[in-house]
Amino acid sequence: MPTPPLPLPLAIRSLATLSVAACLLLLTAPVRADAPLIVLDRTQLPFDLGPGHPANNPARPANSPHAAGNSAGNTANSPQAWENRPTNPANEKRLIITGDGGVLGYYATNAVGVLNLFDVNGRRIAYRPARGTRSLFTTGGAWCGTVDGRGGAIVLAVTQSCARLFSR
Repeated sequence: MPTPPLPLPLAIRSLATLSVAACLLLLTAPVRADAPLIVLDRTQLPFDLGPGHPANNPARPANSPHAAGNSAGNTANSPQAWENRPTNPANEKRLIITGDGGVLGYYATNAVGVLNLFDVNGRRIAYRPARGTRSLFTTGGAWCGTVDGRGGAIVLAVTQSCARLFSR
């Protein structure tokens, strides 16, 4: 009888689980640029994806909600900008969806590359700075999750508290 495979370390198993879940969601997602949202346990993330990594630290100046590119005062991040409005037909092709197909909101990237996440009413929930990190931050600056954008498809893996912000 063959010997069973050795168990993977917890972090690798968690990343593998996240990857499998993301792939399954992508396979069931509509054929558009919709972004599946997965709730994660940040304690199970590999170091390079979590808030402890220097590039992902909320205290890093480039990640701050007060940095020019990330700021709510920047008109490119405003819900009033046409590119960010829920009534913009382009945003119907950039929905943030749950595993069962529910719509939580939409995403829009501004001209400098900041990825903004909005709820269905157009309220800005979170952002990913243009450079240096794959992490998401709430508009208050708290670490919120991570973005996987390989192959042009986007998967959002966020904390439970961040996911709750979409339904306030």
